[in-house]
Amino acid sequence: MQQAFLSIEEFNELLNQWNGQTIKISKMELDDLDETIIALDNITYAANTRRLDDYEPLHALQLNGTGSILTDTTDAGQVLPSSLYEIPIEDDSLYEFDGIHFLISTSRGVYKIELA
Repeated sequence: MQQAFLSIEEFNELLNQWNGQTIKISKMELDDLDETIIALDNITYAANTRRLDDYEPLHALQLNGTGSILTDTTDAGQVLPSSLYEIPIEDDSLYEFDGIHFLISTSRGVYKIELA
């Protein structure tokens, strides 16, 4: 399948089909790569109208479920401190799907979401 840019609505509709499955989120920011595994329960969005500075996102995609952060030292990883993984999104964020991976590109970094 060819990679295509999606609207936030199309992205949300496709990603919601993965509810109930285990996903892996890879965050690539500067020279840093973080990976997280989550048993995806549901997807929500949040708006932060009372943010203190521009570092806090105005909008966020929230992937809800239990999971762990993968580290270089262990395959098991550390348990997520809360039952959600938050991805900051912006008005100009780009959403892509190639049939296997979702990509979200923001001014801070790139997030890849795939089935684990």
